Amino acid sequence: MPPATPKQDWILRAAPSGQLERIEAYFGGHGYGMHRHDTYAIGRTLSGVQSFHYRRGLRHSLPGGTIVLHPDEVHDGQAGTEAGFHYRMIYVEPALIQQILGGRPLPFIPGGISADPRLYAASAGLLQDTHDPIDPLQEDDALYELSHALCAAAGGKPGRRSADYVAAERARQYIHASLEQSITLEQLASAAATDRWSLSRDFRALFGTSPYRYVMLRRLAQARRLIAAGMPLAQAAAASGFTDQSHLTRRHVQTYGMAPDRWRRMLSR
Repeated sequence: MPPATPKQDWILRAAPSGQLERIEAYFGGHGYGMHRHDTYAIGRTLSGVQSFHYRRGLRHSLPGGTIVLHPDEVHDGQAGTEAGFHYRMIYVEPALIQQILGGRPLPFIPGGISADPRLYAASAGLLQDTHDPIDPLQEDDALYELSHALCAAAGGKPGRRSADYVAAERARQYIHASLEQSITLEQLASAAATDRWSLSRDFRALFGTSPYRYVMLRRLAQARRLIAAGMPLAQAAAASGFTDQSHLTRRHVQTYGMAPDRWRRMLSR
């Protein structure tokens, strides 16, 4: 029998967001030689063994961990087995992390790989399927959570500061008045008369969830009210700020564990 044809290497780059770069790739053997970035390179191996030289050692990344390469650290990349490796990666500027952490030392993860579950969970929103666009408010939410998870995984202690209730409440009122349109953290910060990362922190402290999740839950609640009143799903989605019916369906399933059409049919019984 002839040998199996090796799988072809490929790289997929997500549409640029303005704040970070997202890629997904597969390599069957050698991936890339020694190089460095002036950004954090944060990712996860989806399948196979992703091997790389980093800080005088050879590392092996497996599915379930988080790769965190510090800015300006030399590294390479190659498959650790004949099966090749499939991975996703984001590149985040240190200045953006600093805006969120407010001048604390940049988090450093020894060895370039972390098993910290907080970091794995916090990076999930930015390491989703590369074909899927990320809502700007969702991206800011995820960057905030990622920065603080990096700090925690590196052994940093969170700073304490009293929350600005007046500013957070202004933002909350803006959300309720603007559900039918796109909402960004920049708009919320402007409405609240504060900076976006202080608002992101204070909103969580005062209302128990992030601005993006609060917006999404309010939109879902509005869509459910309209659906229950008899409005077709596509119209309810548009009236509640979703891009289309499939967007509403995905978020409804993620939040309630069932599709909105099934929920509507169950109500009618």
